[in-house]
Amino acid sequence: MDRSDIFDTAAAMADAARAKTMPLFRSEGLRPDNKQAGGFDPVTEADRQSERAMRQILADRRPEDAILGEEFGTQPGSSGLTWVLDPIDGTRAFISGAPSWGTLIGLTDESGPIFGIVDQPFTGERFEGGLGRARVVTREGERALETRKDVALHEATLLSTFPEVGSSDEYEGFHRVASQVRLTRYGLDCYGYALLALGQVDLVIEAGLQAYDVVAPIAVVQAAGGVVTDWQGEPAHNGGRIIAAATPEIHAKALTLLNS
Repeated sequence: MDRSDIFDTAAAMADAARAKTMPLFRSEGLRPDNKQAGGFDPVTEADRQSERAMRQILADRRPEDAILGEEFGTQPGSSGLTWVLDPIDGTRAFISGAPSWGTLIGLTDESGPIFGIVDQPFTGERFEGGLGRARVVTREGERALETRKDVALHEATLLSTFPEVGSSDEYEGFHRVASQVRLTRYGLDCYGYALLALGQVDLVIEAGLQAYDVVAPIAVVQAAGGVVTDWQGEPAHNGGRIIAAATPEIHAKALTLLNS
């Protein structure tokens, strides 16, 4: 495995996605389409253009790798590696003008996530983790990513994108944890996992996710020293119910509360 080529390819995809999303962010002419009958699951031309741009880079540079993307599905490969792409994670935030959305670029092998990028074009932050790398690159430079280590559960900050958190049972499990932490905040999409890797918060708990929502964040959080599983403590890279924690201790206590 050529790590340098993987890093360079991922960076090129993130740059290409930025070039497609930023001109449309907070633009007057942006109109979302709805992918969900009977509900609201928005997609925009920015989603489609950015995923096409990333797929073209893979076609040019790494055609042997497989692809799983939110907007254009799967493409088989022969290398044993799969790129998992979410061109805009947090499209609801994107169409609302809020800066909590991001582009997710993950890479898996047969064992699960091995590298990921959570890129936020508007703030100029790129969180990278895996294959020996754990860093955030900003307009001012770069710094190492490391989860916070000195916080007990009752001192913790917990994030989740939606207050509803899935089914009624999932809602109740989430709020058992929320009742034991110091602060709970909502609505940050993939940026919540980036803040966990940055050492700013301590828990992210969600449900109803897809693989393209979680592969890149899992790689980034784990590279920073965090723990990510499903609500049964099993691998979470196929999506579903996710718990990401800064430390094994917080993870274990929160997991017990989720399932008690």
